Amino acid sequence: MRALGLMSGTSADGIDAVLIEFKGNPRKPKWKILNTHSFVYPSSSREKIIKVGQGLKINSKDWLDLAEEITELNAQAARCCDPDSIAEVVGCHGQTVFHRSAKKLERGGSIQILLGPLLANILNQTVIYDFRSKDIAAGGHGAPLVPLVDEALVGRLYGWRGILNLGGIANLTIIPPKTGIHKTSGCLGWDCGPANSLIDLAIQESTNSYLTFDQNGCFASRGKPKLNIIEEWLKEPFFHQQPPRSTGREQFGSQDLEKRKEALGDLSNEDLISTLTTFTASIIAQDLDNLFLSRKIRLIELLVAGGGTKNLFLMKQLERLCSGVLVRDISEIGIPSQYREAIVFATLSWWHSIGNKVNPKYITGANKSILYGVRVDP
Repeated sequence: MRALGLMSGTSADGIDAVLIEFKGNPRKPKWKILNTHSFVYPSSSREKIIKVGQGLKINSKDWLDLAEEITELNAQAARCCDPDSIAEVVGCHGQTVFHRSAKKLERGGSIQILLGPLLANILNQTVIYDFRSKDIAAGGHGAPLVPLVDEALVGRLYGWRGILNLGGIANLTIIPPKTGIHKTSGCLGWDCGPANSLIDLAIQESTNSYLTFDQNGCFASRGKPKLNIIEEWLKEPFFHQQPPRSTGREQFGSQDLEKRKEALGDLSNEDLISTLTTFTASIIAQDLDNLFLSRKIRLIELLVAGGGTKNLFLMKQLERLCSGVLVRDISEIGIPSQYREAIVFATLSWWHSIGNKVNPKYITGANKSILYGVRVDP
């Protein structure tokens, strides 16, 4: 079956599209990428998305206009990747603008802007969308969803394997070994905290929006991180919550950046970016240490995906702080780093089409197996 996956993450820099052919067992499929395309958001669209995600109040008409705009942009991305409309199903995540973590006495919540029926009619193709709401209704966080698919696409080794996504938010997948006492264990997954979200915002502020990210980690590499401040930040309660755990720009956005800048005091832009980048790597390293302390799980490999893989300073900090773990780009095993999340939503849309449910208990915390997404036909 041919499926097209469309994904725009919390960085809101654009839409990644991937066309895949799937065959065989959904739990261990044979799959081949037929085409990929990266569709960059117009700067005006990205600015609106980020402002709304940071709490900008807009009227009902503006909400509708933004929803239509995002839907039409996804249609353009789909057409660029699949110009002949050979995909039998299109899996579209939509654009997240709000996420509320589930708590003991509070239901989780998440808003992804997309008009699914409109997209299906523009493309004249079946669309699967709204991937989070069933999970949340079943008591889960609705995030992260990427770990639901990782084992099927990546597979197991003879030891514990980790996959790290460095988008706006960092999330981890922990895949058990294929032999030994843990071979019957299920995958684990959770949101770690900020990856690029604070770094990108700081770069935009310091360059008056001339730059939107720290290309190759150049700013960070010229600075000196404030390790004593990072040590204090790592004590914050969120970073010690046991999974399931999820977060977004609501928690690690512009307000959080201002709070951290106050804690740092007067320092250069390079030192600020260096500190925020080292903070991201330190969060991951602490999570892996806590994983060993709580479950005696030690990774032999950490595959890294997402835009953060292009930040050379961040990757070096990960290698330094995650000593004893082989850290490498996920593209080395044949999965294009940039398109990993789009691949996931192509997979989930295929699974939806064939009725393949997923048990998300140890990832999102939902209390039953779920057929992810909502189907709409043109």
